[in-house]
Order: sequence, then structure tokens, then C-alpha cells
Amino acid sequence: MALTFVFLDGVGLAPATADNPLAQVPMPTIRRLLRGPLTTEQIGFRDELLLAPLDACLGVDGLPQSGTNHVALLVGVNAPALHGHHQPHFPPVALRPLLAERSLFRRARLQGKRVAFVNVFTTGYWQALAARRLRRSASVIAAEGAGLYLRDLNDLRAGQALSWDITGEGLAARDPDAATIPPISPQLAGERLAQFALDYDLVFFECFLPDLAGHGRLGPHGATIALSRIDGLFEGWLRARRPTDTLLVTSDHGNIEQAATTTHTTAPTPLLVIGPHAGYFHHVRRIDEVADAIVAVLANT
Repeated sequence: MALTFVFLDGVGLAPATADNPLAQVPMPTIRRLLRGPLTTEQIGFRDELLLAPLDACLGVDGLPQSGTNHVALLVGVNAPALHGHHQPHFPPVALRPLLAERSLFRRARLQGKRVAFVNVFTTGYWQALAARRLRRSASVIAAEGAGLYLRDLNDLRAGQALSWDITGEGLAARDPDAATIPPISPQLAGERLAQFALDYDLVFFECFLPDLAGHGRLGPHGATIALSRIDGLFEGWLRARRPTDTLLVTSDHGNIEQAATTTHTTAPTPLLVIGPHAGYFHHVRRIDEVADAIVAVLANT
């Protein structure tokens, strides 16, 4: 078996209202799976499918933010409480050693598991880090701490990596080297994601489209673009998966589920698990419990 962890930035779980793009944008794959949209009305467990709400506030006042909540997801600690407040963008300096030493990637590898971080990283990204125009994300710090291979454009060209925006169109618009690689359909991206399970026990992919759409940075149709691509990704994964494989999807904070605002929300984030190991996550109720649950599943399978 393999567990594929898809991290979607900026997705909250809220009721189905006219203001909730998750209820309004056509997402046929999700609706078929859940018998409805990705909203609170579908919370529950049946067969090999779990949808649960996860607390993203973690007892800390203010709006949840990526900098601390990415640490919470990848390490399994209450990062906002450790830091004293929610921090946006990048992980706090004091918490970076935790990412390098105790991430779920490193813990899985210490179990002898094969771990893949399938996002592509361009030469431009590494140059921006070197020039201090960017700082390392939580996922990159965790991956480097675990000694994971970080994929490049040659891998993307060969179908052995995925772009953060699923199709590669956003990557191509930002990087001239990436523009030489034709974009792919969301469905093909999902099929490629499923293929990693043939060689790895834990597969990780992160997508920032929902948060960008929620902040209004993808234009007036951003929510439709983001959610349609994500639904297509799931369609492709389901089409290519083995019966023994499990898909886990969650987020760090709410955003896209509330069209009336471009800020983060205090909504719980969805925990969507599809596959034979869905029941192993029935007890998870906070985002800082996800990493331990994943590590436990890997240790017992």
C-alpha cells in the first residue's frame, strides 16, 4: 500500500451557502464521492471514505496562518502555541529545527519507508533562496531534513514531478525555463500522482491554488480555476490508483470557502481520506494530529 498526502493551502470546511465556492463550483468527482459538495453537510465516515473537520485555530487567538500551521501539519506539534501566536508565510526561525528533525518525512524514513516529495523546484527558486528574495517553506525544510530528493524541471518534463498549480500553466508563466514544458490536464496530473505509489510508501504533494484564489490573486474566476483543477486531479488519481492505496487531503486554514472576504477564516479544515486506511484517521480532530496519524498508519502497514 501507499499513502498519498495532498496538502491544499487555504481550504476551510463550511456549510453549503451561496457564498461558498466549494458548494457552487462544479466539482463532479468530489460530489460523486461525497454525494454532495465538500461542505459540512457531508461530514461522516462510510466504507473507505472519511470527511472530518479539523481545528486549525489550536486554542490560539487570531486567524490561523501558514507559517505556523504548516509546522503543525508536518511535525505534529501545536506550533502557534509554541510560537505564542499565528505567523503567516514562512515558519518561525525557532521552529525550523523541529521541521528538520521531527517531520513526518523524517519519521517515515526512520521506519524504513520510501518517501517522495513530488513537487518540482526550478533553478529560479533556488536562486531566489540564495539571493534571499525567498525563504524556505516548511515543506522544503522538512524535506531537506529528511534527505529527500527535490525534483527539477527534467523530472517534470519526464512526468516524474508535478507543478504546484497542477497543470504547470502557473509555473510556466513565472519561469522561462518551465515555459518550454507543455502544460498537462489536471486528470493526467492525478494519474501521475497515483503512479508514484508504485515506488513509494508516502507521497506528498502541495498545491497553493485555493489560498491564492481566496486572496483574489487569480482573478475573478480564480475559485473556479482552482477547484476545477483540484477536482480533475482527484479524478485522475482515482482512475489510476491501486485498490490498496489511500489518499489523504487536508489544509492549514480556511480561505476559499468564504467568497465575501479575501482573508483567512477560523473555519475548520477538511480531512478527506479516500481508501482502505480511512478508518485509521477517524480519531483525528486537529491539524496537529495529522502527522502522528500518518506515521502510525505507515508503521502498521
